[in-house]
This record gives sequence, C-alpha cells and structure tokens, in this order.
Amino acid sequence: MRRRPKGHPEQRSPRAMPAVDKNGHMTKTSPTLPLTDGSEIPAIGVGTWPLDDAEVREMCLTAFEIGYRLVDTAENYRNEEGVGRAVRESGLAREDVFVTTKFNKKWHGDAVAGVEGNLGRLGLEYVDLVLIHWPNPDQDLYVRAWEGLIEARERGLTKAIGTSNFKPEHLQRLIDATGVAPEVNQIQCNPFTERVAERAFHEKHGIVTESWAPLAAGTGLIGHPSVWEVANAHDVTPAQAVLAWHIQQGLLPIPKSSNRERLAENFAALNLRLTDDEVRTLTALKSSDYHLMDSDHFGH
Repeated sequence: MRRRPKGHPEQRSPRAMPAVDKNGHMTKTSPTLPLTDGSEIPAIGVGTWPLDDAEVREMCLTAFEIGYRLVDTAENYRNEEGVGRAVRESGLAREDVFVTTKFNKKWHGDAVAGVEGNLGRLGLEYVDLVLIHWPNPDQDLYVRAWEGLIEARERGLTKAIGTSNFKPEHLQRLIDATGVAPEVNQIQCNPFTERVAERAFHEKHGIVTESWAPLAAGTGLIGHPSVWEVANAHDVTPAQAVLAWHIQQGLLPIPKSSNRERLAENFAALNLRLTDDEVRTLTALKSSDYHLMDSDHFGH
C-alpha cells in the first residue's frame, strides 16, 4: 500500500521542537520556522474547521501523539473550547504546543477584548499567535484592529500577531500606519493558486506564509494526473506530494483531517524531498473551476 510523503522544510533553517508525552517519552515533532520576533512556529499544523468541540479535542490529542505541535482554530470555528481542553489534557508542557486563533470583524474596534474572548473560550492564559481573520475593508477598521493586536502582544495575551486573508495592499497599510509587519499571513494557497504576488510581498517583509486549503480538497487537485505522477515517482500519496510542495518552498500548510491515518500521512510529508522540476510541475497546475475567495468582498 502506498505510503504518503514526508516533507522537509528548506528555506528557513528548520529546527526540531523537542517534547515529551504524558508518560515522559520523547516524541518526534515538527521542525520549526523562525518568526521575526525571535520565536519559532512549527513547519506544519492541523486545521480544525468544521469540527465541533468534542471532535476537535479527540483530533488534537491524536495529532499531538503523532508529533504535531501547531493547532489552528478561530472564534468563527466555534471549537476553541475543545482545542483548549486538548492542550490541557495532552500532558505536554504549554510551551511545547503552538496555538493559533483568530477573531471576527466584530472586534476590529477593540481587538484586546476580542483576544480576551479567545482566551476565555480556550481556557488558556496566552496564545502563541492571534490573527485578524479577514480584513473586511468595507468596515475599514482593520488598522485599528492591528493596533489593538500590538497592544495585546504588549500585554502578554499573545506571543505573536498576524493576519489572515490580507492582500499586499492591506498589509502595506498596516505597516505604513504602525511600522509593524505581521509575523504570519494565512492565505488560501495551493498549486491551483500559488499566490506569487502575495508570497513575494511576504518574503520582502519577513512574513511567514501559512497556507489554508493547502490540498484544495474536493477540487480535483489531488486527483490530477501530474500530481499522481509526482507521487508515484516517490512511492507516496498525492496529498503528501502536494504538502511537500508547500513545505519545500517555506510555506506552512495546515491540512485538515480527523482521521488518524491521514494525520500521520500528512505529518510524514515533512520527510519528502521533491526535485526542482517536480516543484515546477505542481506550480504550473491550473484549474478554471478553482476559485479564490476575494477578501475585498468576503469576510466575517
């Protein structure tokens, strides 16, 4: 039976995160990528939408056993309570788990209150990364939200701050207004929409690109003949080949799955090394049926 890929971050000098489980045994964990504040973020994580609290608790505990140390949640996912419970029940030291959450546009005028709400639902004293979930430019409060996130970091409510679904023009406005660039921008990114302009802007400003929808599930990417060809060349699954495409380029994928086998296969993508030609082959893929969500017109 074909095994799935194992990926290997390249551009940012990954360093392993040691951890021990509740029985005191060492676990193999993800390499990390550096953030501009001097901290580090795991090079692969797990997404949690649309799992409920009970489902996400079980999934996170499984993921932690496999070696994941990054979990991505949000106010809008309505599962922060389950994520927080899993972190507390994992037996891992709090500093060994990287928790990312996000707040909705309701809190753009008072981001500190938004983060306090996140923490209350999570049941944690701090989070490792808070993101503004969408810019919502029609509301025109995302600069104020960013100023509030800077304050939340100064208060110790979060270690790192960032954005989600922000375009370069949104990011530039934040930088111009505050002199502070996000440490992470989480965007829709996969071979069907590789986001060249966004990634170039991120690279220029030291922003880590985090990929949501990294496998473009349900759109034909995983079944594409070119993806299968790359996967077959390494005796791995198509999903692993695509995740390796992300990891090898310094992108941080957060694939979603509640299935133990798939969680393990996705994590194993950290060990796969594609050739430069294979990376180019996947980058060249296009689909007229795949649509990018426009953050100028959508958001919550």
